[in-house]
Amino acid sequence: MADGDALPDATLLDAAWVRANPLPQPQGEVDKNARGRVLVVGGCLDVPGGVRLTAEAALRAGAGKVRIATVAPAAVAIGVLIPEAAVLALPVNEEGEIDAAQALLAAHISHCDAVVVGPAMSCRDQASLLVGALLAQADWTGGLIIDAAALMALAPHAEALCARAAPAVLTPHIGEMAAMLGRDAEVIARDRPGAVREAARRYGAVVVLKGGASLIADTSGALFAYGEGNVGLATGGSGDVLAGIAAALLARGCAPLEATLWAVWLHGEAGRRCAETIGPLGFLASELLGLIPQAMRSAGGE
Repeated sequence: MADGDALPDATLLDAAWVRANPLPQPQGEVDKNARGRVLVVGGCLDVPGGVRLTAEAALRAGAGKVRIATVAPAAVAIGVLIPEAAVLALPVNEEGEIDAAQALLAAHISHCDAVVVGPAMSCRDQASLLVGALLAQADWTGGLIIDAAALMALAPHAEALCARAAPAVLTPHIGEMAAMLGRDAEVIARDRPGAVREAARRYGAVVVLKGGASLIADTSGALFAYGEGNVGLATGGSGDVLAGIAAALLARGCAPLEATLWAVWLHGEAGRRCAETIGPLGFLASELLGLIPQAMRSAGGE
């Protein structure tokens, strides 16, 4: 791990950790509802296919049912692209983004075990409104993953996030972390462990600071590090895949920290396999998807 010497108090997500922390798996005979229901809310006309990555990643990581809520003009195409998922067409504004004020999601959220909000969105304001609507549903206690544009205007929601019974999972890269904490990315880069711990405290959440060495922190201040990532994972859509894996594990019943740690490991393991079989550079985020079940099997969880 490149900066392992600088993280003496971090638990490394390595082979020893995998052996000591078995990947949870379904017990007995279960139907698709018992395997967990995931709702993915995101996409825009500029990036209409991004939500497919999150949705398929959730299915590949074992979720029983997935619904995609995305901009109406792209909904049919997304449904054809991933026929295993249900699709909900949402109103679109003049900028090609989800019109959050017109997106009536409450009835759909209430039937889900986990919700991902933000992947493949471009507008932080509409994404922030969607987050606010989710947090306003006090009777819904499912797993919540906040990703991409939804992280860029998260500060107004800090109090509501801290009030959740179960911590949300936040998945920023360094630029999104800078927006979350209100400081320059260069400052974040100088103290990544401090930043991820601060974000976890401020938002009452489990936070992944993505990078070559990804750092994870929870509200207790516990720090974890995954240093086996490769440069090939720094590609468009890779974070959407990570969010989908985390959503599936939350929906399957994992606690937020457990789901996040395993999502980071499975995502990184899929990337390692892509680097070995395709090459260290040039593999696509979509090529990670088929390797998620293999990564779960190698961990002894499937």
